[in-house]
Amino acid sequence: MRIPTSLFLVIAFLLPLRAWPGEDFIYLDAGRGEARIPVYAMENPQASATLVLLPGGDSGTGKIVDGKPGSGNFLVRSRQLFEDEGFNVLVVFRASDLRLLDYPERISQEHMVELGNVVDYARSTFGKPVWLVGTSRGTVSATAAAIALARGKISGLVLTSSVTNRKAGAIGAQDLDKIVVPTLVLHHKLDACPICVPAQAEAIVAKLKNAPARKFILVDGGSSPRGDPCEAMHWHGYVNFEAQTVKLIADWIRNPLS
Repeated sequence: MRIPTSLFLVIAFLLPLRAWPGEDFIYLDAGRGEARIPVYAMENPQASATLVLLPGGDSGTGKIVDGKPGSGNFLVRSRQLFEDEGFNVLVVFRASDLRLLDYPERISQEHMVELGNVVDYARSTFGKPVWLVGTSRGTVSATAAAIALARGKISGLVLTSSVTNRKAGAIGAQDLDKIVVPTLVLHHKLDACPICVPAQAEAIVAKLKNAPARKFILVDGGSSPRGDPCEAMHWHGYVNFEAQTVKLIADWIRNPLS
């Protein structure tokens, strides 16, 4: 009997967790019904750590081209740079049952379950230290998860273009004294997004009282910003400065106690 193509797609979407050669989309259990978390996974056999990248905006994949996410988000478009720096990479997108991943959703218990499942998968699959890396709205998710997840689940936290005010889950309003892992806060000097203020991002570091290592890096480089100052192709997204920014992050992850 011939099986309809649509059924093949459903079967593929519901396949159990698996390892993969190279890179591919995988779909992890979101912890509620049949909802799945699309994750673009990139394996580096020489990896020293696994980075869970949490994009900003509504955390959509963008147009899928040749099986790869087409989102222009800083972390999504820089994913190969992170792998080239010697990491496994998991880019986490919005769960299948959500139309958007806004600020209230990013600090919800349901979202913490999702991210906990991603971290557990990363740890069991690769056996390497796991770091959460968020940008813009993704910093709300990353911070909340670093607070909510059990001690020992993650090894570190990186916040880029942090949401600093006027939104649910703004970084400074979260319980930062509960973060007990090395934390890097990185921001662009010219970021003009009104909810991601460079001076307020620097102030985050002082609140990380129990982080064993903490650092603020203010970057100043790039060119040709365009569009909304809160979007990915402006200074907010490290436009034309992606490689240098990733290198700064990677160097610090490799040696946060320096």
